[in-house]
Formats: sequence, C-alpha cells, structure tokens
Amino acid sequence: MVLTGFITASAQNDNKLTAAEKKAGWQLLFDGKSQKGWRKFNGTAFPSNWTIENGTLKCLGKAEGDTGGDIAYGADQFENFELSIDWKISPQGNSGIFYHAAEGPNYKAAYYTAPEYQLIDDVNYPEKLVDWQKTASDYAMYPAPSDKALKPAGEWNNTRIVFTPQKVEYWLNGKMTVSFVPWSEDWTKRRNSGKWDAFPDYGKTKTGLISLQDHGSPVWFKNIKIRKL
Repeated sequence: MVLTGFITASAQNDNKLTAAEKKAGWQLLFDGKSQKGWRKFNGTAFPSNWTIENGTLKCLGKAEGDTGGDIAYGADQFENFELSIDWKISPQGNSGIFYHAAEGPNYKAAYYTAPEYQLIDDVNYPEKLVDWQKTASDYAMYPAPSDKALKPAGEWNNTRIVFTPQKVEYWLNGKMTVSFVPWSEDWTKRRNSGKWDAFPDYGKTKTGLISLQDHGSPVWFKNIKIRKL
C-alpha cells in the first residue's frame, strides 16, 4: 500500500480537499463551518458539549450524563480506510479517536466496541501513565514508542490511521508509531489479557462509525479526511 504523504496543517487550506485528494478518493468529514454529519454517539442530535470554533470541531470537555459525551460521524460507516485528522489537546487533557464503533443499548460509549487511537497530554497528565495509555498508542493494546514525534499540548498534531485486515498502522506527524495485524493470535492474546473482560464486544466489529471522545478535556479537531480502501 502506498500512503499519500503527510498532510500538513495550513490555515488557508483547512477543511478542504485538494484536486489530488479528491482524485485519490478522499472525502471530507468536517467542513469547518457546520455540524453536518456529526451527532451524539447513540443519539440523533449534536450535543451541547461540542461546538464549532474557528474552523475546528471543539470538545468543551463538559459531558454530564445524557447531555453529552462522545460524538460520531453518522453519515457513513467505514471498514477498510485511511483516516487523517489534525488535533490539539489542552494541558493535562485526554481524548481519543475511535473507529469501527457500534451503537446500541449495551454500548454507552464508543470504547465498548471500538479500538482507540489515544490522545493525551503525555507530559503533564496528572496521573501516572503506562505505555499503552500514551498518545498514538492503540489504547490498552499496542503502545507507541517513547521517541515518537509528539508536539506538546496546545500545538497541532496530525494523526493517521490505516486499517486493512492484513495490517493496521498508526501514524503521528508523519512517523509510524504502531503496526499490528487485527484479529491475529497476538492481537487476541492482548485483547484477552484482562483489560477488556467487562467489554465482551470490544474489537469484534469489522465496520462501523468514526467517533471522537469527550473525556472531560477541551480538545480541537480539524482537517478530518478519510478514504475507503
């Protein structure tokens, strides 16, 4: 597989597709102006704990009960894909990017079923983090390396996720952090290590929603682009 290259953030070109991207099959999931396509996870309306701010999709970090929480792009579902997102997180912040998320009465949040590309302030988070809790890890499954190209809280980072049944790759600012084979013997061993015992459907879905997490911290997203593989 040939990746199309690291997409750099440029304010005048934010939330747009180039002619080359359109030709390559990319689609824009956020136009920088509206909530179109996005809604509360397991809901129908756009929740009050998210807003549009200066061309970004911003999580206010104020989810409480049924008033907010994770959001999902509900206009389409994705199986095999390449996803690119620019994001920045607040100091001591915590969030995540989910894929293959399933909805239903048994799933109060995306992490019940969906793998997570972790976003967190590695340096200033107030609790001690284990390796698989740090940014660009496959949360509770595959840790990112300590020498990853992470920019500090308050600065923009670029995440890429490439998913196929043969291999999954996580990228941060143009450098790969994680690579694994989904549903392999190694993946299954990690999945059954105890962390997911209370979530029997974790990782089972092979197609689903893209979802962004409200973990109680402000976080900003833009340039959300995806292409089906």
